[in-house]
Amino acid sequence: MRIVTVSAPGGTENLTLAEAETPAVGPGEVLIAVTAAGVNRADLLQRQGFYPPPPGISDVIGLEVSGVIADTGDGVTGWNPGDECVALLAGGGYAEYVVVPAGQVVPPPPGVPLISAAGLIEVAATVVSNFDHVQLSAGETVLIHGGTGGIGTFAIQYAKALGATVITTAGSAQKLQLCRELGADVALDYHDDWAAAVTEATEGGGVDVILDVMGAKYLEPNVAALAADGRLVVIGLQGGRKGTLDLNRLLTKRATVTATSLRGRPVAQKAEICGRVAELVWPLIAAGRLRIAPESRFDFTQVADAHDHLESGANIGKVILVW
Repeated sequence: MRIVTVSAPGGTENLTLAEAETPAVGPGEVLIAVTAAGVNRADLLQRQGFYPPPPGISDVIGLEVSGVIADTGDGVTGWNPGDECVALLAGGGYAEYVVVPAGQVVPPPPGVPLISAAGLIEVAATVVSNFDHVQLSAGETVLIHGGTGGIGTFAIQYAKALGATVITTAGSAQKLQLCRELGADVALDYHDDWAAAVTEATEGGGVDVILDVMGAKYLEPNVAALAADGRLVVIGLQGGRKGTLDLNRLLTKRATVTATSLRGRPVAQKAEICGRVAELVWPLIAAGRLRIAPESRFDFTQVADAHDHLESGANIGKVILVW
């Protein structure tokens, strides 16, 4: 089978196609013939050498795929060769075949083309698990940074489906307009003083929940933007790893700062999250309440171009690699 390899940590020029043995399916696993793979920020970090796979996981990049079941291992029920599926991975997605624990595999959403479905499971699992974690509920206000990325375009719509008021940030007039079309109540240009704008939009009350992909760069203004009993959940470090935290401000607000990562969770936790996605999100898509975000497709032979496109900041929605 063909795979994408990284000859050395660094730039996109180090991404190449190579041949490898098709992996053998084990007990409780399925073998998927990959149709397409989603490209995520974590993939860029792994290529650069900053985000190695967990122990025992393939060093091939890729955290989500769509495809067709090619084989099943002992003890697997409910799946047969030829069934269409999407899967959440800890690695290995940039390949023609990948082996996955069966609990991390679900049918694609009804009515969604298999290629487009490749870009759904990782963002949906990330957003659902984190909104569950911070208990975002109807009537609350949530601030979502990076509103036109894969995470942001999904999170805006899912938060609205939960009954929340949504404030989001993005970096251009075109992107801000897309955020509003997806349901954002307030869309702010992050080049401006977005923290002051959040205060104004909430009449000084602040937001109940923040979903943050930036990390250190936004830590202080995020805490300042929280309401009493507010919850900040950090899921990305695009703005750095180390920031300054005013503990007194956190204390007086009775606020919470937490951080989560999906990739290293135990298989049982991932299976539970995938089940939540199929239960909660797929019906919203089928009912037309949650639309598929814009996507940019690249052939796997153009994997370097796909990474360059995502890294440029010009991308809107998901980047998808197609065999």
